[in-house]
Amino acid sequence: MLYIFSGLPGSGKSTIAQMLSTHLGCLFLRIDTLEQTIRDLCAIKVEGEGYRMAYRIASDNLSIGNSVVADSCNPVALTRLAWHDVASKTGASAVNVEVICSDSVEHQKRVETRRAEVPGLVLPTWQAVLDRAYDPWKSDRIVIDTAGSTATQSFAELQQKLNQ
Repeated sequence: MLYIFSGLPGSGKSTIAQMLSTHLGCLFLRIDTLEQTIRDLCAIKVEGEGYRMAYRIASDNLSIGNSVVADSCNPVALTRLAWHDVASKTGASAVNVEVICSDSVEHQKRVETRRAEVPGLVLPTWQAVLDRAYDPWKSDRIVIDTAGSTATQSFAELQQKLNQ
């Protein structure tokens, strides 16, 4: 199974994705980690390289029967389709999980007060989050709204929705 997490920075997606990966004992792929590693090792401007690397790592793991939790902003239709292509080519099932924070005040506070978990990663400002391109969804997905909820509550909601 490929669990494809999407959402803006500060929405809570990485926290919930990590919780799911730990709960299921499956591979956790975080685009931020891959992209920062590329920046650190190659000193280049990273655009789509982290996603393309993640698709290959996910494919390798899905091909041998390992489930994968993919954690990325996944803001455009092109990357969303690419994740599903990975699942299709490996014979895996895929589920989209979009994590949102519908309370803009809470979301802004999270963005402005969080600390980078990935060494060297420069986190976006609130204005950068607001300015980020994010295509509307045209496919099925599970939506988890983390506004006013703890990570544990949001994860419980996800578990319930995955079991339906």
